[in-house]
Amino acid sequence: MEPSKRRLLSGIAAITAGAALIPVTQVHAQSQGARPAIGRGDPGKRYGMLIDLRRCVGCQACTVACTIENQPPLGQFRTTVSQYEVSEVAALDAPASLFMLPRLCNHCAEPACLDVCPTGATFQRDDGIVVVNNDWCVACGYCVQACPYDARFINHETHAADKCTFCAHRLEAGLLPACVESCVGEARIIGDLNDPKSQISRLLREHEPALKVLKPEAHTQPRVFYLGMDEAFVSKIDGNPALRTLLTDDGKEIAHDH
Repeated sequence: MEPSKRRLLSGIAAITAGAALIPVTQVHAQSQGARPAIGRGDPGKRYGMLIDLRRCVGCQACTVACTIENQPPLGQFRTTVSQYEVSEVAALDAPASLFMLPRLCNHCAEPACLDVCPTGATFQRDDGIVVVNNDWCVACGYCVQACPYDARFINHETHAADKCTFCAHRLEAGLLPACVESCVGEARIIGDLNDPKSQISRLLREHEPALKVLKPEAHTQPRVFYLGMDEAFVSKIDGNPALRTLLTDDGKEIAHDH
């Protein structure tokens, strides 16, 4: 697709989805190949995200907003919402319920991606956000393979590892991440886990018995928490998810559609 057409489509998507627009100066800087400086973050904070699956409608507004804000290459995404069909019996024609699962970097307390990076390009800020220094990254792909959540990719334009950063540049400016700001169901809540009075801390306390994380057996201590997730999805969500997948109620895949 021609660059001019891509920009036009991105602009239309921003208007229709109600996504947060980035400043013109930032667009110009991105077009010139400039990147915002990577800060170390506030050591007194520890960011985390709670995703209330009961509120997610799978509209992909978060995906569109993130794409416009962070400008990944066409066809590559820092966050997206996978759609699953769950059936009570292993039959393609059985009645099935839909399940939406937002996917993104989990900004783990013990990130598997850090240990395998040979140059130190992947590092964790003082506030817990995991980021990539493009100038140091050699695009070896080790971190992409090490991530249990399929949350990383090699950016085709920067030739470096890329991923969700919780929109650290927006947090530093006192703004919400693009995906949080654009969520029509207010399903995404981000905040400081070290602040007992923050909204996310309050919700984590209130819903503690019902909270789940993806793949706890990986021992990465994810800091993205899910509310309303069926136990069948906790450890059975593989990397490279299909756009639409049919599962039985025990998490076994019946069929998928790309």
